[in-house]
Amino acid sequence: MFYWSETLGNMQRISGLYVILDPSFCRGISEIDAARAIIRGGARVLQWRDKTRDKGVQLPILREVNDLCAQVGVLSIVNDHLDLALLSGADGLHVGQNDLPLAEVKPYLSGDKIVGVSTNNVEEALRAQEQGAGYVAVGSIYPTSSKDETRPAGLETLKRVADAVSVPVVAIGGINLDNVGPVIDAGADAVCVISAVLSAPDMEKAARDLVSRIASHQSLRGPVIRG
Repeated sequence: MFYWSETLGNMQRISGLYVILDPSFCRGISEIDAARAIIRGGARVLQWRDKTRDKGVQLPILREVNDLCAQVGVLSIVNDHLDLALLSGADGLHVGQNDLPLAEVKPYLSGDKIVGVSTNNVEEALRAQEQGAGYVAVGSIYPTSSKDETRPAGLETLKRVADAVSVPVVAIGGINLDNVGPVIDAGADAVCVISAVLSAPDMEKAARDLVSRIASHQSLRGPVIRG
């Protein structure tokens, strides 16, 4: 695969399984143990998302999670909060359409840092790419209860975005082991999940099964060439 960008190295790593680590879905399991299970299961990207606790509480935990990721080459991304991404030494930041504007955060995340943007259609995806996004997330592909106020996108929109942009495409929303195949077939480079892994009785096995299913469909589909 080839993607243009000053963050070329990290962009090429946006593939396979992308897991959002949200403590509210961990069922009493510590974030560190959950991160270890996710990483052992073969996830390539881990995004930290905590919408309830103070940032001072999150920071030391996030640093430990980032250290685990760095040891094995897993990308660590922080949802929404630029300050946490910078202070924790994360590999990048993910923002939504109503979060801090991409143009405002990009100057603080130079070099090999990456910024991903949530999108819902081709126009938003192209705009994010033009503004310097390292990848675009497209969703919600399927109905989901993991996030309030999602906008439906569907497989056809995912395919249109994948055909239109040069940066990696991450599919998100209601994806699980049973429905991940069509998502990869539609052109997604990576698949982002929450409950499909965090709510499973065995997080490591759930991640490993998804990684295997994704790889199988990617092999059948062949490489995606963009740019």
